[in-house]
Amino acid sequence: MPKSVFRFLSRQPEAVELENEHYVLRLPRYQDFNQWHKLRAASRQFLEPWEPTWRRDELTEGAYRARVIRGKQEYASGQAIPLFLFRKDTMTLLGGITIGYIRRGAAQSCMIGYWMGEAHAGQGHMFAALRLVIPYIFAALELHRIEAACIPDNARSIRLLEKAGFKREGYLRGYLKINGQWHDHVMFSLLATDADKAG
Repeated sequence: MPKSVFRFLSRQPEAVELENEHYVLRLPRYQDFNQWHKLRAASRQFLEPWEPTWRRDELTEGAYRARVIRGKQEYASGQAIPLFLFRKDTMTLLGGITIGYIRRGAAQSCMIGYWMGEAHAGQGHMFAALRLVIPYIFAALELHRIEAACIPDNARSIRLLEKAGFKREGYLRGYLKINGQWHDHVMFSLLATDADKAG
């Protein structure tokens, strides 16, 4: 097993924390529930068109605790890294970004997904989060390829990915079931070699 894979699988679930002067990205914790509940509830209409159908118990504390446990398990096993994005000065929860579907072997790739609370959208927070996450994926996780898929109508997400240097690759028919319906998606990717060229 490559050393980088061993380090990734053996780290403690609480270990990952990415930060700069203005933002902190870390794994969700139980004590984040109140902030998470308030932000997600207030942003429901804003988020639902772009996400899988919310379950009836979506915003309950029990469902949140299960989500945190699952996130820690996925991180410990090397499958995914779910992160919450906070404003550093106030530790206000802004949204989240997940490094998911981590594939080793010949692929050395992952897929990212993200969400932003409605009150914080359009202010550059997720672009800042990507600028923290992308170097982590390529340098610390030593992956080669990051994928991101979005609904063609999601102009805001497409602009974000293009600004972050992602390249449009293709059109995927009926790719994901979003808000109760199968939707086509546009696939974007960023390679470690793209990031190297960007400086």
